[in-house]
Amino acid sequence: MAARTQLLVVACCILAALSNVAHGIGVNWGSMMSHPLTPSIVVGMLKDNHIDKVKLFDSDSWTVSALAGTNIDVILGIPNDQLKKLADSYDHAKDWVKENVTKHLYDGGVNIRYVAVGNEPFLKSYNGTNLKTTLPALENIQKALDAAGHGDKIKTTVPNNADVYESPSNKPSDAVFRKDVKDVMLQMVKFLDDNDAPFMVNIYPFLSLYLNADFPFDYAFCDGQGEPITDKGTQYTNVFDANYDTLVWALKKAGAPKMKIIVGEVGWPTDGSKNADVKLAKRFYDGYLKKVAANKGTPLRPGHLDVYLFGLLDEDLKSVEPGMFERHWGIFRYDGQPKFPIDFTGKGQDKMPVAAKGVQYMPSQWCVFKKNTTDMKTVAAQVGYACSNSDCTSLGGSSSCNRLDLQGNISYAFNMYFQMKDQDVESCYFNGLAEIVTRNLSAGSCLFKVQIVSAGGRLGGSALGASLLAGLISLLSLL
Repeated sequence: MAARTQLLVVACCILAALSNVAHGIGVNWGSMMSHPLTPSIVVGMLKDNHIDKVKLFDSDSWTVSALAGTNIDVILGIPNDQLKKLADSYDHAKDWVKENVTKHLYDGGVNIRYVAVGNEPFLKSYNGTNLKTTLPALENIQKALDAAGHGDKIKTTVPNNADVYESPSNKPSDAVFRKDVKDVMLQMVKFLDDNDAPFMVNIYPFLSLYLNADFPFDYAFCDGQGEPITDKGTQYTNVFDANYDTLVWALKKAGAPKMKIIVGEVGWPTDGSKNADVKLAKRFYDGYLKKVAANKGTPLRPGHLDVYLFGLLDEDLKSVEPGMFERHWGIFRYDGQPKFPIDFTGKGQDKMPVAAKGVQYMPSQWCVFKKNTTDMKTVAAQVGYACSNSDCTSLGGSSSCNRLDLQGNISYAFNMYFQMKDQDVESCYFNGLAEIVTRNLSAGSCLFKVQIVSAGGRLGGSALGASLLAGLISLLSLL
């Protein structure tokens, strides 16, 4: 008996040593990329880094099928552009569940836990576009899951941006749902509560800094350096806790004080803005992961936190309307290479995550500005074209490539377009201003990428933010 006890203790110790992720940690796996890694490679990354929870933004069968047999918990996503169709027809909802859920639920299949209906559908910037369709779509999908016999295991929810609630005083206890969405939020909370489903919210401390020049810098991090604020005797040392507990108060006032909360997105970008860099991203993750691992929760919800980091990989086709940083949220680069040491267990034992394996790159060649060019009249227009159809977000004033000289800026723009177009020789012409070279111009943190060989992806360019593009063209027009 004693020997069996000893074996049990040893086994428990081994399992503890093998656990590489803090309990409750998942990641978001986005797909807004011109050259995405194949799903099997990404699943390999998840397994190699012992990440056992993943949130998707759609239900692409190729991606979902790659998760079969892994025991990774999966959240399937339904994009906003599908909400009206699902809201208008229960039959469409039944078909969606059959095609995207039931087909994957076989012995050794995919461990689907939630369906995320929409993605931040009530953002202020959407001006009420999804106000009448989100709740009906949510109801129809849950009804279809129940009818298919999956409702006990798989619940629906809606990933909400934290802007659906607010506090006039900036103190959690004064929480209210935003006036224009209050009615639908109260209905949604009741529906979720009745179905034992969680409320999902995306919280971004980085955005607090980005949107408010007067925001206290250290309050954005979870390492205890923030100047505390007090609310009804409760002390807050970071904006994440304060934001989370603002939601707790809003749910309490809505009659759901014990509703489970899932943080659908939380993270820090590494490029594209003043405070978006690797050093600050590492500071944020170090403090945040230690917080999650400690199971202290927040002042109003002590204990376990259920969170999904955003994101796994950089996405070069994301809209930059919110900011240039939008394409740089990944803990890993576009090619699955890690950006900085991190300890997913939250124990502070940082090491580089395991990189993607089996990645194939295109030839080691770059498209650059041709030396000794004298006719500069069309440079601005050519750079504008290149950036409008690729990704030049790393060229911004506070970004990783902001120290390039003028020729370096031009070369960066040309190369991004060249790589986006699969290194097609004709894509490195630019009215005779460019040439293909085999010398890598990468320097410091500024990466002149070589694109990966991809079996998927989205065709077409990706518009650069108007402000950055205008700035580049203005600079070049001075030649």
